[in-house]
Amino acid sequence: MMRLARFVLVSVPPMLRRAHLIVGIMAVVAFLLTGQVLGHHHPDMKQLPAELRMMYVSRHIYLLAAALVNVTLGLYFQLHQSSWRQALQTVGSLLILISAAPLLLAFMAEPPLGLAGRSWRSYIGLISLSRA
Repeated sequence: MMRLARFVLVSVPPMLRRAHLIVGIMAVVAFLLTGQVLGHHHPDMKQLPAELRMMYVSRHIYLLAAALVNVTLGLYFQLHQSSWRQALQTVGSLLILISAAPLLLAFMAEPPLGLAGRSWRSYIGLISLSRA
């Protein structure tokens, strides 16, 4: 049983690194596409009220943050030697992995509602990104 546990803990980093890199690259592409949405928005972003523009831009930047953290972990993630630290790293890594999806959903759903549009998507995305 102990051998199996060691095998699982040893094989997790390459899988997590690869997952972070894939999610990070996909999130960078999503960031670029959301930038195109902002650039081609009708009416023009400069004509929107300040609060609405702030909602679009802030969700756009949150998505970039999730993308860059995932790409960085995809390039540099290494597990610690201690098993309890490995467990915490794995939990934190999984939280960061899921952060990009709710933030992308937040970009699509929340800005049209203005400041009152802040929902569970932003909370889950930001908490999983910043608390991990």
